[in-house]
Amino acid sequence: MSKTIKNEFMKRLTVIKMWEAHNRAKQQKASKVTVMKFELDLENNLSNLVSQIKKGTYHAGKYHNFTIYEPKERLIRALPYRDRVVHQWYVHEFIKPYIEPKFIIDSYACLENRGTHKAVEKLQYYMRIMKREYGSYYIIKCDIKKFFYNIHKETLFLIMKKHIADKKLLDFTWHLIFDDDMELGIPIGNYTSQFFANILLNELDHYVKEQLHLKYYIRYMDDFIILVPGKEEAKQVLLVVKSYIEKNLKLELNHKSRYMPNHFGVTFCGYRIFETHRLLKQRSKKKIRKKIKKWNQHYLCGNLDETYAIASWNSWVAHSNHCNSYHYQKKMYESCLWKNKLPSS
Repeated sequence: MSKTIKNEFMKRLTVIKMWEAHNRAKQQKASKVTVMKFELDLENNLSNLVSQIKKGTYHAGKYHNFTIYEPKERLIRALPYRDRVVHQWYVHEFIKPYIEPKFIIDSYACLENRGTHKAVEKLQYYMRIMKREYGSYYIIKCDIKKFFYNIHKETLFLIMKKHIADKKLLDFTWHLIFDDDMELGIPIGNYTSQFFANILLNELDHYVKEQLHLKYYIRYMDDFIILVPGKEEAKQVLLVVKSYIEKNLKLELNHKSRYMPNHFGVTFCGYRIFETHRLLKQRSKKKIRKKIKKWNQHYLCGNLDETYAIASWNSWVAHSNHCNSYHYQKKMYESCLWKNKLPSS
């Protein structure tokens, strides 16, 4: 496969390809009303999208803004459904087949057959190797300050330009990056954003692995861990990585980025990880206690939404099953006044 994408844009800009994108997009849409409206005149809607993109007259619609508060407060900006179809088409036709294969094996976010649990397993595997080889070692834990909100668009576009030689595709990529009202950052709600973010930090991945020659490195979106033998090396690596991120990616590390001896363990992807075991984060424990208290109150009042509560409980159990949480699970199970409705923990 070519190192850059050449002469593919017009080949893949077809109604059939857009229809396939629509079928993928509608699977991810919680509200089906917008999908139903789009499908009322599906052939024309798809044809119009293809025609507008070909003519260079396509523009994204108006963003719908809302805030979420879990796991932390974030502003989500969502585009109309038609634009989600376009983003699905762009990602599936160009990013996944041509750029994703260039990602390192230790990048885990938004990638098929990877995810948080695979990232945690690999990190613990690396920690065990370091323990066996060095006895004690240091863990460098970093994340990017307000990552999506601070992405420098010009820098992102220059990185995309390294992957794309097709001028029409490059022009359309510029349009996707810059066609909003944000001078800095990219919208969290866009399907393209998670992939653009991964492509941006793929530069850091290759720098750490190939220039710094640091083998034990894991990244999940903007959270990353590096394992090194000693304190002085940890100090130097943190400084070098910080400098690279600021100079080359126009981003900053979060002030909480630091290094620590291995016996402290490290929090990553929802768990507190040690060589020998994993624990639930305190936030996860607090969150389930709060939910159970609320569920119990609703149960006593006779208005508990059992379907939602059981699904939420099962989700938490599935998460906690990936760490040493048997006794805590039992404790939480016993605290549910309606535990007869739940599968036995």
